[in-house]
Amino acid sequence: MKAFLILEDGTVFEGTHIGADKEVISEIVFNTSMAGYLEVLTDPSYAGQAVCMTYPLIGNYGICKDDMESRKPWPDGFIVRELSRIPSNFRCDCSIQEFLEENDVPGIAGIDTRALTKILREKGTMNGMITTNENYDFAQIQPRLKAYTTGKVVEKVTCKEKYVVKPSTDLKQNGALSGSARFDKAAYESGVREVRPTLVKELNGAGLRVALMDFGAKDNIAHSLAERGCEVTVFPALTPAEEVIAMHPDGIMLSNGPGDPKECTSIIEEIKKLYATDIPIFAICLGHQLMALANGADTHKMKYGHRGGNHPVKDLMTGRVYISSQNHGYVVDTDNLDPKIAVPAFVNVNDGTNEGLAYTGKNIFTVQYHPEACPGPQDSRYLFDRFIQMMRNPGEIEHQPGMKGGNCNA
Repeated sequence: MKAFLILEDGTVFEGTHIGADKEVISEIVFNTSMAGYLEVLTDPSYAGQAVCMTYPLIGNYGICKDDMESRKPWPDGFIVRELSRIPSNFRCDCSIQEFLEENDVPGIAGIDTRALTKILREKGTMNGMITTNENYDFAQIQPRLKAYTTGKVVEKVTCKEKYVVKPSTDLKQNGALSGSARFDKAAYESGVREVRPTLVKELNGAGLRVALMDFGAKDNIAHSLAERGCEVTVFPALTPAEEVIAMHPDGIMLSNGPGDPKECTSIIEEIKKLYATDIPIFAICLGHQLMALANGADTHKMKYGHRGGNHPVKDLMTGRVYISSQNHGYVVDTDNLDPKIAVPAFVNVNDGTNEGLAYTGKNIFTVQYHPEACPGPQDSRYLFDRFIQMMRNPGEIEHQPGMKGGNCNA
């Protein structure tokens, strides 16, 4: 069946329909990762967007549901050059085509995704429609395209109730999990789920309790803490700060998530209350932006954002550069940042945009990129150890200028 991708500037790509049989209008973005398409699809930060994968062949290893980063795929649509319909992987549960159909996600294949990416890079991110209607009328479609916004999508992707992720102690002597944890669709759809067992690799966080604010959190954030021995309580995005503080956590994590951070007005007010405590805080992506907004900084939408697993980030305290996994379309402005509140801690080597802040006199540091990866390199996993060290020694603010950098192999 023919399918069409219609951009708001009038550009039309003709290809083949894949996934669910429905029409959708969404914000069109591109991701440069060569692998990890399942983790991209199940990243809640893509809610309200349709994702174009720049790598030309997607689906070779099918869908391994154990690797999902949340309970379902979140993009409105999926755009690829060529879709592999016969996957080859002993862990494969189904093909990507079956996965898209099962989860009601439409898509288009067979278009020149690099030409699409070039348009988005030159003109900026824009809205588009995926449709199988060959008799479309652009004059009628264009106003709908221009009117589309992602809206308040954090409330859409967050968990319904709080739940706990505990380290698994059921290990073989060689360090592997004793059983294969399988994906439980019914549990995920309920919104309250038993998260897959976590392999304890390092116990430097043993005994620590972390409150994770779920603004659209990828599962590997909680697992990265649990594998270090932490017990993680995941809270819905709209949870009052008083409830989180009453838990007496050793630390608080603010997660990634979708949409314009300025839309999260009520959440920003609660983050102000969390900031006012002495509880160590580590924030990622949307959480990084929300913490900045809560302290008087500003954010703006980027021309086409950073989405992929190959973005170089420089640690300004050490001068060391790490390759990072990223997925964001907004960035914190640092031109008028009050150094009495926070100072830039990381910068993007490609375009000089801010990639992290260290908060002056506070046990708080934030990053724009994803240290938990999935997909992407694991260079920045040391940041979880930095957070644990901060919880262990809250009086030593080691994330301020002069702090020691991490080991990219951590």
